[in-house]
Amino acid sequence: MLRRLGLIGGLTLLSRLLGFIRDLIMAGVLGAGPIADAFMLAFRLPNHFRAIFAEGAFNAAFLPTYAATLEKDGPDKARHFGSQILSWLMLANLALLAFAWVATGTLITLLAPGLGAEDPARPMAIELTRITFPYLLCMSIVVLLSAVLNAERRFAAAAAAPVLLNIAMIGTLLAVSQFPDAGSAAAWGVLAGGIAQVLLLTAATFRSEFSVSFCLPKLDPGVRLFFRRLGPALLASGVVQIAIFADTILASFLPSGALSHLYYADRLYQLPLGVIGIALGTALLPEVSRGAAAETDEARQKLRATMDQAFNICLAVGLPVAVLMAGLGELAIAAFFQRGAFDAAATAGAGAVLMAYSLGLPAALAVRSLVASFHGRGDMVTPLKILAVATLVNVALKATLSGPWEAAGLAAGTSAGVWIYAMGLYLTARHRDYMGTPPARLTVLLLTGTVLMAGLMLLQDQTLVLFSSLLPQSLGALVPFATLTLLAGAALTVYAAILYPARGFLRRRRR
Repeated sequence: MLRRLGLIGGLTLLSRLLGFIRDLIMAGVLGAGPIADAFMLAFRLPNHFRAIFAEGAFNAAFLPTYAATLEKDGPDKARHFGSQILSWLMLANLALLAFAWVATGTLITLLAPGLGAEDPARPMAIELTRITFPYLLCMSIVVLLSAVLNAERRFAAAAAAPVLLNIAMIGTLLAVSQFPDAGSAAAWGVLAGGIAQVLLLTAATFRSEFSVSFCLPKLDPGVRLFFRRLGPALLASGVVQIAIFADTILASFLPSGALSHLYYADRLYQLPLGVIGIALGTALLPEVSRGAAAETDEARQKLRATMDQAFNICLAVGLPVAVLMAGLGELAIAAFFQRGAFDAAATAGAGAVLMAYSLGLPAALAVRSLVASFHGRGDMVTPLKILAVATLVNVALKATLSGPWEAAGLAAGTSAGVWIYAMGLYLTARHRDYMGTPPARLTVLLLTGTVLMAGLMLLQDQTLVLFSSLLPQSLGALVPFATLTLLAGAALTVYAAILYPARGFLRRRRR
């Protein structure tokens, strides 16, 4: 699994690095004012629907059914099943696009009720949403084709696809003078990136023997099973989106810039989640689906060992990165984004949000692998029940904390909710013998390394003063980046040295 994780994680890292370049340009061009808030809304709306219909829920219902069909009935039946689902998916998306185009204003009102009729961000958000919303159709096709390739253990094209979105947005942002305004440049970049991803995945599936195509949609047994599984998965995705909708709704009542603070902090927060968490989830789901379909003791033991390995990796990565984000969050925001229209006040706001997000990072990483252990077995209901409780706590805390802490309170609610979700999944998985417990030696070394890393974070002020005195005034903008690089590098080196004796626990243990 480590080789596949390395491939997916490496390509995801490339995408995230390009995403940072995109966000550096976007922060300088859009800043954190009304135009930025309008684009964030226009980008969030199709992404909300994508997350509900076209990503988590779809993968959870499609991959186990596809893998079981492939395992038991062969590639021809699996290909036919994929073609049927593609056709149903297109019909649903076209209907949703037509509705969204007509009701854009209503959707913006529901998503951001704090934007009144006189708010300059509202008309911009409506216009930009009509540009970005077809991105949902593109992503629906991309998710299905990615699932087909992932089921065949062909991960490269799907992992590389998001790179094209970043390249497209970088291109349109650099050509901002050719558009009516900066928000339009970013919005057209989103749509162009979606189309490019569809073309890449279409080419990849045609090169394989598992390409799917449009056909007359029918409700055959495989499709009916897919829809039965899709129902609980849609509910689960919808519950997740309730918490994200709550962020957007509550942020619309906060001072200008709150949505942008959430966005830029989330970009750094999502880096480890993308490189490790999503990579683990992507690699695990087909493994769990195939192992569950095999129904042998050997397959179950192998599956349990894989889950243990994945969980250990989540702990080993999540704890140190959470410490870095908590200790160096504002410094990282300054190093990456503070330029042009993104000023020191925006850095302070986004830095506070990132610190609050960091508290939930280890749990958020673990959730990606824990959910796969249920969904791969066709169990959509158990994670949904746990998630419903976690979301109630999440939203209640957001509403309570957004008053005194503003956008950081929204992030703190997210962290609390994800910890409840992760602990519920973990305890249930242990009870059902899906996985074991982390070895005591690994746990001690992880905690020791994390404490020592936290100690190094206390040297931040002294390091800033040191680099301010060493670098000429003309290079003053490099002081945050140099400080961040030195402290993060030193902390990770100490952590890696302490963890090195337990490296064997991060590999699959043979049984």
